[in-house]
Amino acid sequence: MSNFTPYKLPDLSYDFSALEPVISAEIMQLHYSKHHQGYVTNLNTALEKYRDAESKDNIAAMIGLQQTIKFNGGGHVNHSIFWTTLAPESKGGGGVPKGELAHALQAEFGSTDAFVEKLSAASVAIQGSGWGWLGFNKTNGKLVIATCSNQDPLSTLGFIPLFGIDVWEHAYYLQYKNVRADYVKNIWKIVNWKNIEERFSLAKK
Repeated sequence: MSNFTPYKLPDLSYDFSALEPVISAEIMQLHYSKHHQGYVTNLNTALEKYRDAESKDNIAAMIGLQQTIKFNGGGHVNHSIFWTTLAPESKGGGGVPKGELAHALQAEFGSTDAFVEKLSAASVAIQGSGWGWLGFNKTNGKLVIATCSNQDPLSTLGFIPLFGIDVWEHAYYLQYKNVRADYVKNIWKIVNWKNIEERFSLAKK
């Protein structure tokens, strides 16, 4: 069997309290240290089982593990993106997109404000748990708004993720209770447009 380097939590570039008042330190600590860590732990366990099943040519067991790998792997991928696309207001969070991303948003959605409105509406409307995404369609070179249920990564729809809004209740409930729309409205105050612009540049290459 090949050596397996376990996945691990990425480091945060800011403190748990840095995104307040939009996201409380309590939510950040639970979200990062418990939920994201849980996805990482469960992903590593499932991958070890998968490698064991593969070494025994146990196809049934391999198939049986795929949903667990998709769910926990998606949770790890999605959250690893999420943390980097947010920034404290004091360190560039909020504001407006610039450069090529701003032009692309305008071309596709009419204006940045119209884009914010459309992604917000799509995210608020998700039934149950999931993510609202701004993605890049490499096939036609266009930006897209898409939603994914549970922890399905945007790559399952064939798009490159640029910015996702986590609308699982653990992302906001302690602070916003059942008013998901307020959380989604406020998250734009801490969007790290610089990071998203960099992701957009890389996606187009």
